[in-house]
Amino acid sequence: MKRTLFFTAVVLLTALAVTPLFSEAETVKCVIAPQFDKAGGFCEGLAFVKIGGKLIKWGYIDKSGEVVIKPQFEWVCDFKDGMARIKAGKKYGYIDKKGKEVIEPIFDKTGDFKEGLAWVKIEGKWGYIDKKGNYVIEPKFKGASDFCEGLARVMTGFRWEFIDRTGGFVIRNEYDWAGDFSEGMAVVELAGKFGYIDKTGSCVINPQFDQAESFSEGLAKVEVKGRAGYIDKTGKYVIAPKYEYNARSFKEGMAVVVIGDRVGFIDKNGIQAVKPQFDAVRDFSGGLAAVKIDGKWGYIDKTGKYVIEPQFEEDAGSFSEGLAPVLVGGKWGYIKHPLK
Repeated sequence: MKRTLFFTAVVLLTALAVTPLFSEAETVKCVIAPQFDKAGGFCEGLAFVKIGGKLIKWGYIDKSGEVVIKPQFEWVCDFKDGMARIKAGKKYGYIDKKGKEVIEPIFDKTGDFKEGLAWVKIEGKWGYIDKKGNYVIEPKFKGASDFCEGLARVMTGFRWEFIDRTGGFVIRNEYDWAGDFSEGMAVVELAGKFGYIDKTGSCVINPQFDQAESFSEGLAKVEVKGRAGYIDKTGKYVIAPKYEYNARSFKEGMAVVVIGDRVGFIDKNGIQAVKPQFDAVRDFSGGLAAVKIDGKWGYIDKTGKYVIEPQFEEDAGSFSEGLAPVLVGGKWGYIKHPLK
């Protein structure tokens, strides 16, 4: 979207009372020792890390913490469909899980492989390649996005339209902006208002919102007059717009909401599931959410109970494939999901 929709910034503490620690909460130790300058979550069994002292480069580790692809790249991304985007020198390409360069870094920008294709930018134009690096759709667009549910949005002129996997136009209605398809619908912007279309290009929810996000778990976050609420696929409000704009989409049945300077969670009925009491939070992943309070990060379950008590003073990431990155003493390591 045109505005950052993810709220993880630390806000000033107040004197509000907070939920006390529960006896079930644990103090945990890293299963992969803090040793990395930066680290990501695990995807397809590997996580990207940054190490190397003065000549810091990106590489990948496995779940034992062993470096399986040596740090050698200027930038990397998660593995998707067995391949990862990398930057070597000033150009972007792709590697496999052995670190082998499978598509030469010749592109100015690249996207992840989704549904077998990836968008690439070269010489100012966007097109799509297959996993062998062959052009399936020649670079000819002014902008492009991932294929989602069989369609991809591309920019022609100054507007957005949708193509199929052959490059043929499916939805020729021109929009000022468009989002990817999710759950059969895509956000579109027209004359400053946001609504939704289906895969035939028919407008199913008229542009009427000041901002809107993709559908997630059957609901979509929308904004009206600076307040966020949630609608169903008929456009009806399920949760009235009453939250700060930096509320988030639903993940695992829970959505982050902000009241004043406190952050908490609601369920899909709009019921306050976890009282707004935190400085910052991350979305639920693997049944747990990282939360920051009194300057420390810990993890709660969906009832608001601490499963891992706040103990990480610098940073903590979400669980992915059973592990979560945490920052300790200026270095990143990993902790194990306590319930798996």
